[in-house]
Amino acid sequence: MKYASEEQGGPAAEQTAGPDASAPEQAERRAVGAGHPAAPHDEQQGTRNKVARSILDHGPSTAAELALRLELTQAAVRRHLDALAAEGVVEPREKRVYGTRGRGRPARAFALTDCGRDAFDQAYDQLATDALRWIAQSAGGGEKGEAAVAAFARARLAAQAEGYRKEVEAAEPEARTEALAKALTADGYAATARSAPNPQLGEQLCQHHCPVAHVAEQYPQLCEAETEVFSRLLGTHVQRLATIAHGDGVCTTFVPKAGAGKAAHRTPRTTKTTTASASTAGRNPA
Repeated sequence: MKYASEEQGGPAAEQTAGPDASAPEQAERRAVGAGHPAAPHDEQQGTRNKVARSILDHGPSTAAELALRLELTQAAVRRHLDALAAEGVVEPREKRVYGTRGRGRPARAFALTDCGRDAFDQAYDQLATDALRWIAQSAGGGEKGEAAVAAFARARLAAQAEGYRKEVEAAEPEARTEALAKALTADGYAATARSAPNPQLGEQLCQHHCPVAHVAEQYPQLCEAETEVFSRLLGTHVQRLATIAHGDGVCTTFVPKAGAGKAAHRTPRTTKTTTASASTAGRNPA
């Protein structure tokens, strides 16, 4: 690790810090010398969080600016910036100069990356919910509003499904659920395919993560549109047994085995065969 040198501990470490070392920095080194490695690690992480937060609040910043704001030495700030850069949280940029540029090498300013921004609180779920609410209200509310949201969900999923179609169609019929699971995993759904409790009837497509779960709690049309897409991609009727948005641990979709006939529709723990939100009432099968 690039900052391992500040964990060496002992009197020598304090001496190399110099008289201008900050109190928190000296405390970290004394804790290491006292044989408490967990304390400096926690403090270092806390300081790094403060460095990242300061960049979030004030924009791209140089090590000197951060040191002044956080009352740390520039050497300590640079170590934390090196660690944050290695983690992909910040990235160096040439500091923008307004007016006449002086001689010498321009100072480097550090800015948050997209990954770094994502580590802080976001309002994407609220934005999506507000947008869907506006769509529903603009359509007149009630059934018309629900239909408008459903139309949006289908359009969104249809575009997303085009990226999965090639993967699914390239697979053998018996391997298409697995191919769809891999395509979903690449999009962040952490999906797997496994045998149903009765393997003769079919298999289950399980999504262990749902990026839109919080929004789908209020707008189940998102889940319904997804189920319809799965059905089209796999070329068979499918049934949603459970969803994360409905409070289940995993989104589970039953995919009947080819040639299983009507028996394939008699899936465990539920008698509903529609793709409406009511079909999500069943808990995830063990």
